[in-house]
This record gives sequence, structure tokens and C-alpha cells, in this order.
Amino acid sequence: MHIDIEKDVCIGAGQCALVAPDVFTQDDDGFSTLLPGRDGGHSPLVREAARACPVRAITVSETVS
Repeated sequence: MHIDIEKDVCIGAGQCALVAPDVFTQDDDGFSTLLPGRDGGHSPLVREAARACPVRAITVSETVS
């Protein structure tokens, strides 16, 4: 699974960090970022966190090997 956060779209609402705190956090400016080592997004709540984003700044896709 691949997680992409569009930094230019994120408004810092923090819904992703509330829904999936084991994957997302907020940087010093309040914008969404992935926790170190979580770019694969193995949490079952990752897709729910993307849906919770009010501006749809998070995209979750399956990685193809």
C-alpha cells in the first residue's frame, strides 16, 4: 500500500491523525505527515483516514510488484 499526501492541498484539519494515529501525525506547522517507517501503511484505518480528510489530500493506492 502506498500513501500520498498532497502538501499543497492539506489544510491541517488533523482528521487523519485522529483516525489512524499509528500512521499519521502533524508536522510543526500542523500539516499531515506520515510517521517514520509508515509509508507502507499497514494499518487497517489508513483508508478510513483518507476518507476523513475534508479536502481529500490523502491518496491510498495498492503497490504493484
